Amino acid sequence: MAGNSFGQAFRITTAGESHGPANVVILDGVPPGIPLTVDDLQVDLNRRRPGQSHIVTQRDESDTPEILSGVFDGRTTGTSLAILIRNQDQRSKDYGNIQHVYRPGHADYSFDAKYGFRDYRGGGRSSARETTVRVAAGVVAKKILQQAFDGRVVGYVTQVGDVKATVTNPASVTLDQVEKLPSGEPNIVRCPDLVAAAKMIELIETIRKEGDSIGGAAEIVAINIPAGLGEPVFDKIKADLAKALFSLPAVLAVEYGIGFGCVAMRGSEHNDHFLPDPEHPVHGHPGITTQTNRHGGMLGGITTGQPIILRAAVKPTSSLPIEQPTVTNQGEATTIRTKGRHDPCLLPRFIPMAEAMVAIVLADHWLRWRSQTIC
Repeated sequence: MAGNSFGQAFRITTAGESHGPANVVILDGVPPGIPLTVDDLQVDLNRRRPGQSHIVTQRDESDTPEILSGVFDGRTTGTSLAILIRNQDQRSKDYGNIQHVYRPGHADYSFDAKYGFRDYRGGGRSSARETTVRVAAGVVAKKILQQAFDGRVVGYVTQVGDVKATVTNPASVTLDQVEKLPSGEPNIVRCPDLVAAAKMIELIETIRKEGDSIGGAAEIVAINIPAGLGEPVFDKIKADLAKALFSLPAVLAVEYGIGFGCVAMRGSEHNDHFLPDPEHPVHGHPGITTQTNRHGGMLGGITTGQPIILRAAVKPTSSLPIEQPTVTNQGEATTIRTKGRHDPCLLPRFIPMAEAMVAIVLADHWLRWRSQTIC
């Protein structure tokens, strides 16, 4: 199957299925000397793992990573870095009833149309289970960004159903705000607006009890990213970031900066006016900043030094225990109730996945910039 690799200078290749023995990622282009341990990887994997709260799937996976190569004495060697995460709690029997039936909202029919047959256990290769190893790769990418220029990537939930959060300054949101309540308890919905977070949790619980699911939106912010990353045509930084987020399961829309808000604006309203920024010179030129950031940190496909701000719309979980109409692979009308353990809302566990993909793109473009420029 093609399309299992992503990136150029920092390149990841993944393999694995939802109900196979394991998922694995191979990372090429990792600079040598970066401190890396299993414990480092486990932090974000715990944020992604199932069973972490009552509002996510109760599949019981430890998501313990195994570093197979590319690390010696706690530091990357510069050679291929391989990370494996085993599947431990598959219940393939839960999917026996869908072997010949297409689940609405899933890739069952499109897989049959492409390959002539499919792995019907869970989502097979298209399952979000594959994102475990992407999150692990994202940890490495985040370390590259942090070591290179103190770059940081933080994501958070901004909407669940009709409940919207208020975040006045996206660039100021911290990981602690996303992960913890003031009491120190986990912020299980990963929304920094605590009033909205409580309403989100209440809505998710209600939806779950009804056997249904709910969609929402996430915002991902990258700060301290230097100006000059990206390419002006096909490999625009915004294009690669969009592809990265769209490659994640369940993402139906991506926007950056003011996004669709631009459609009703005049150019005089939309333009971000430049200001001098003498503390941050670029390539010997005087530093420049902008008064506003409607461009979301990217102009002409190249970073401007402003915070990169992205938003993703995530659909409701397609697997539902309530009865839905469908057809068999012979075209016969029938109904289906999906068994198994599924998230009533994907957003809480989506956050570390989105952060990982954004970090991977930024690390790739920084390494490409470093190899291309001499100033």
